[in-house]
Amino acid sequence: MASFVMPTSRQGDGHPSPTAVSAVGLRKSYGEKLVLDGIDLHIPAGSVFALLGPNGAGKTTVVKILSTLINADGGQAQIAGHDVATSPDGVRAAIGVTGQFSAVDGLITGEENMHLMADLHHLSKPEGRRTAAELLERFDLVEAAKKPASTYSGGMKRRLDLAMTLVGNPRIIFLDEPTTGLDPRSRHNMWQIIREMVSGGVTVFLTTQHLEEADELADRIAVLNNGKIAAQGTADELKRLIPGGHVRLRFSDPAAYRSAAVTLREAARDDEALALRIPSDGSQRELRSLLDRLDSAGIEADELAMHTPDLDDVFFALTGDTNVPNQPKENVR
Repeated sequence: MASFVMPTSRQGDGHPSPTAVSAVGLRKSYGEKLVLDGIDLHIPAGSVFALLGPNGAGKTTVVKILSTLINADGGQAQIAGHDVATSPDGVRAAIGVTGQFSAVDGLITGEENMHLMADLHHLSKPEGRRTAAELLERFDLVEAAKKPASTYSGGMKRRLDLAMTLVGNPRIIFLDEPTTGLDPRSRHNMWQIIREMVSGGVTVFLTTQHLEEADELADRIAVLNNGKIAAQGTADELKRLIPGGHVRLRFSDPAAYRSAAVTLREAARDDEALALRIPSDGSQRELRSLLDRLDSAGIEADELAMHTPDLDDVFFALTGDTNVPNQPKENVR
């Protein structure tokens, strides 16, 4: 399937949005294993970008390169206008990174973890204490602040980890599978925190194994497979790449059903249910055309339902991976 790229984001005044993350031709090998084979990315500031891919696809490698933890073998990347190769200090000053495994020290309290992070960012003692207190309150950790972090639940540790990441007031945050191991309630709480950060102007680069997480949060999604970006765009744009979308019409009047079947000869029939299934890409244009055809024939359906492929279908089609974690689909919108 050909790679799909969403048009450049633009601000309301017609000018392109500032770019938070850009990469051209990123390559990385480990020995003879080619992990990244020419990765191109463009992420507007103040947005959520989600990178999906099978285990071992190279998602974490991309994050490590963009956050200056490892060097690429080829290509170029800029973060907040700083080149990752020639200006790593500028990159580090602009970003925060939360890995899939918590960086929280369980032997000290949540408050002490925050103070330690403030010291690492060279904040003055008064500023560090003030910042820590504000973030502990923001992440609903005030009551637990003086307890050892080892006593925290998984969701509390994740919140503390993210709060520690925000001590340096980063403009761009890399979240590498941030909800791994969380229960559904904790995961939804983390989603809300991410939304609040983005509404404040932060850019989030998210890698995740939860497909509904990308569908819920991301402005743009890219699917990484065999070292290449297989496709990228909005969730809806990616879903339209996959065949299987259709409109289902159901009738209570057998005569109306038969008339519709004659009018819509391309439809698959279900004579027992008095229902027709018409292939559709889910676009407004196609739906309007279908309704116009029915109106012209004087036919009215009792029920109309749109069915489009979900991100699971996209993931399977683009990666050929039948072992993606089968996360429960939740109606969270």
